[in-house]
Amino acid sequence: MEYVKLGSTGLDVSRICLGCMTYGIPDRGNHEWTLDEEASRPLIRQALEAGVNFFDTANVYSDGTSEEIVGRALRDFAERDDIVLATKVHGRMRPGANGAGLSRKAIMSEIDHSLRRLGTDYVDLYQIHRFDHETPVEETMEALHDVVKAGKARYIGASSMYAWEFAKAQHTAERNGWTRFVSMQNHYNLLYREEEREMLPLCADQGVGVLPWSPLARGRLTRDWGTVTGRSSTDAFGGSLYLEGDHAIVDAVTRIAGERGVPRAQVALAWLLHQDTVAAPIVGASRPGHIEDAIAAVDLRLSEKEIGKLEQPYTPRAVSGH
Repeated sequence: MEYVKLGSTGLDVSRICLGCMTYGIPDRGNHEWTLDEEASRPLIRQALEAGVNFFDTANVYSDGTSEEIVGRALRDFAERDDIVLATKVHGRMRPGANGAGLSRKAIMSEIDHSLRRLGTDYVDLYQIHRFDHETPVEETMEALHDVVKAGKARYIGASSMYAWEFAKAQHTAERNGWTRFVSMQNHYNLLYREEEREMLPLCADQGVGVLPWSPLARGRLTRDWGTVTGRSSTDAFGGSLYLEGDHAIVDAVTRIAGERGVPRAQVALAWLLHQDTVAAPIVGASRPGHIEDAIAAVDLRLSEKEIGKLEQPYTPRAVSGH
């Protein structure tokens, strides 16, 4: 496993981050394809044994049960100081007023709930899951700063927003002497490259580490176009992210994978790891082979010609994933 600094920080993270949305009690939340605790634990252990030190979850994943399962597994299989543990805040956790969003009340409540579920005194990276248009950015950034100063989070990060929104949040923090975001978890893969217009250049300029979610485009980059899986058949959000014409990109991945004699997932992840701003793609894993492919992709070096073939079929599209 290779390790890299997260943005301009001194924090070392593995080049692969294990995304833990896959793990949770199946009938909690809206992810019918999640794995229960018994099925999740071997995969978390496999990632650790492969050298992965970076784990990402969120309070909303399976109604908080992802945090519970991940927290117990990491306590059993690893030393806390060896792990970089990330979670997120923004989504609705309870009905009624103040049950969601990025107000001071929500943030201060949700960090404590997340720490309780994870069974830890702090998280290494506390991320806002989306931008909150109903809360003043000053309120959000000061509350996040106070979370860091209270020792409940080491760093803060953001996810999926417009570049101007991210720049506004960073400027607000800098102007007031508050903690700035060190990472951006955004929608970025071979089928969706709109982040290359503004967000990635902004992150490069500001020394922000990029942590792409859905690096395999909900699995579309790993299988024949149009294949239906248990997850894709119930994933309404994922179904809105990609275009019918994207099969040409999948075809390019398939050809290069065939020439290399490797699975398609390795090629798609290797392309992401080639991007200068990308610190660690967030890879979900429901089978041991998913982790094996992610680890192998770290060592797969694509040629300039191969990269050109992968990128050539892409066409601009509407912004999605926010």
